[in-house]
Amino acid sequence: MTMSDDFERLSGLTPPMASPEARARALAVAMQAFDAAEENSAATQGSVRPVRQSSIFNRIWSPIMNRKLLAGSALATLLVVPAAAFLTLELTRNGAPFGERAQEIALKEKPAPQPTPKPALPAASPEGDLARVQDETAPGAATDQSVAEQKAQAADQAAAVSEEKFNADEIANLLNRSGVNGAKRKTMESETVAPAAEADAMANSVARSTAPLSAVGGAQPQITYLPAPVTEEKLVAPPENRERFGKADSNPVKSVATEPVSTFSVDVDTASYAFVRRSLMEGQMPERDAVRVEEMVNYFPYDWPRPTSVTEPFKATVTVTPTPWNGGTRLMHVAIKGYDVVPAEAPKANLVFLIDVSGSMDEPDKLPLLKSAFRLLVEKLKPEDTVSIVTYAGNAGTVLEPTGVKDKAKILQAIDSLQPGGSTAGAEGIDAAYALAEKAFVKGGVNRVMLATDGDFNVGPSSDDDLKRLIEEKRNGGIFLSVLGFGRGNYNDALMQTIAQNGNGTAAYIDTLAEAQKTLVEEAGSSPFPIAKDVKLQVEFNPAAIAGYRLIGYETRALKREDFNNDKVDAGDIGSGHSVTAIYEVTPKGSPAVLNDDLRYAEAVKPAAEASPHGGELAFLKIRYKKPDGDKSELITTPVTEANAVPSLAEAPADVRFSVAVAAFGQKLSGVTALNDYTYDAVIDLALASRGADPFGYRSEFVNLVRLAKGLGGSRN
Repeated sequence: MTMSDDFERLSGLTPPMASPEARARALAVAMQAFDAAEENSAATQGSVRPVRQSSIFNRIWSPIMNRKLLAGSALATLLVVPAAAFLTLELTRNGAPFGERAQEIALKEKPAPQPTPKPALPAASPEGDLARVQDETAPGAATDQSVAEQKAQAADQAAAVSEEKFNADEIANLLNRSGVNGAKRKTMESETVAPAAEADAMANSVARSTAPLSAVGGAQPQITYLPAPVTEEKLVAPPENRERFGKADSNPVKSVATEPVSTFSVDVDTASYAFVRRSLMEGQMPERDAVRVEEMVNYFPYDWPRPTSVTEPFKATVTVTPTPWNGGTRLMHVAIKGYDVVPAEAPKANLVFLIDVSGSMDEPDKLPLLKSAFRLLVEKLKPEDTVSIVTYAGNAGTVLEPTGVKDKAKILQAIDSLQPGGSTAGAEGIDAAYALAEKAFVKGGVNRVMLATDGDFNVGPSSDDDLKRLIEEKRNGGIFLSVLGFGRGNYNDALMQTIAQNGNGTAAYIDTLAEAQKTLVEEAGSSPFPIAKDVKLQVEFNPAAIAGYRLIGYETRALKREDFNNDKVDAGDIGSGHSVTAIYEVTPKGSPAVLNDDLRYAEAVKPAAEASPHGGELAFLKIRYKKPDGDKSELITTPVTEANAVPSLAEAPADVRFSVAVAAFGQKLSGVTALNDYTYDAVIDLALASRGADPFGYRSEFVNLVRLAKGLGGSRN
């Protein structure tokens, strides 16, 4: 019998062995197949996808039509309609059950229900949900449905699944009769095996998950846990930390019997405090090498007694108090205040801004903050002052020739035009900056290059030593250099400190616009206008009164004893109105806190009161300095006696007590073991009790930083 004969019999509804019911069913199936073919043909006009995923004909013919027979809607209709009708007749002829008959057979063939224990399943899992469904339908469960209703539901589900299953042999015969064979037939058969297997698996799954346990002959369901999809997480490496700090161990306790003299250079930099603040505000403890106690102490303005005339550039005030963290020692607090130049007396300024505009400066806290900071400084300058701008990033460029501040709009426009870009290689930058400074040099005035960078820079010769020599040479010619640091990640603190020290300048770290306001506006009358250069301090302790001492901070500013009188040795500068504070922890003679034994063969030392001719002195303070335009140093001396002492720390001036609190905090951050038992709470109490007038909120901010360190410090509390 040919396919055409089958089609004629189907189309005429005159099969020889078909009953009226079979003919009706065949007609219904054919109409459904025709409708499906129409829908499938329309779907193939856009994206080819099955119309009804659960249809048996769609499972058989959709892969064929989608992949092999997409010649058009007419061909699809001619194939689907006769095939559907023929398959229906063949199934009817062979006695395949349909509808209610299939349900009756399924109910008759089911075994009697057998109680089966439930498998133990996790509470929260897809299998756990399956177990709960089975609990609700198993015999004995608390449910309103009868056993008969449960069986009927299972039969309906099984019958529905049976409609999804098909016979592979029938499909093969149908393909033979349709003239599809050879390689094409193998391809089409392979495409139908998967749907057949899928239908079997679906039937088993539905039967297990929806029928009561009794409906599957009491067998325990096999539960398979599918592994969770593995998501590969890509670990992003943290940005490289290229910040560099100079390493210096904290000063040790020295014996007065062997080393009675302490010499160091003054330091008015404040970069360390600003960097420590930023670290704590970002939720991390600062690196110990980043903490310089003297810079933290000197960050704050103090109302130390000041000199009355320019002929006396400094006034030193010494206070001796008990040590809050060690009952066996005392603190010798040295406060120096510089003469404050009034604006009318301020010399003319010639400033050159040497600005890093490399690609690393393209961050909000770098070049944009730098531009805002310099705008603040320009607003502070006098009309007769001059400003020049040099940038470097690969190649140096002059953005602004020396321009009077009276032409402020031009200067501000040049600042606003700065844009980041390029690698940092400014070998010509510092030469260009010095050339402009020399071009607009003001005799008797302030001539200064102000380098602004994130620290990742090479502004001069290939080595740091060559760079230092260049800066020293220009310094001797009257052009000083200061450094402003911005941002994090590339911050080269060690080199910035070296440049500032050798350039007779200061180093500041600008982390916020408020810090720029403090450094460049509120203190603008100090840093650009030095009142003394090469300032050195030397303290000689009386061995009859003091057994040992320890200088708090100034580790990177230590000098040899003979350097004090050598005018060729460079030291720090002090600007107009600057304050410098130095604190020694001293151990009195005979104190239980003395760490060093007396020397066996040393000459016996008489008590201080009997010593002559300096009886009663504890120490002798000497300050050596040069005038800004001078080459020969001058000397100021101050003896320290018990007249400088107070019986308790509470009786010391508020500024003294607050500076001691800052020194204690800095030592704890830098890991000084002498303060292991002195807590952050004690630092907070001391600072709060001595906060005094705080018009700009700096001291209140300090207290908050100590609280942050307490929360972050762990074992350093």
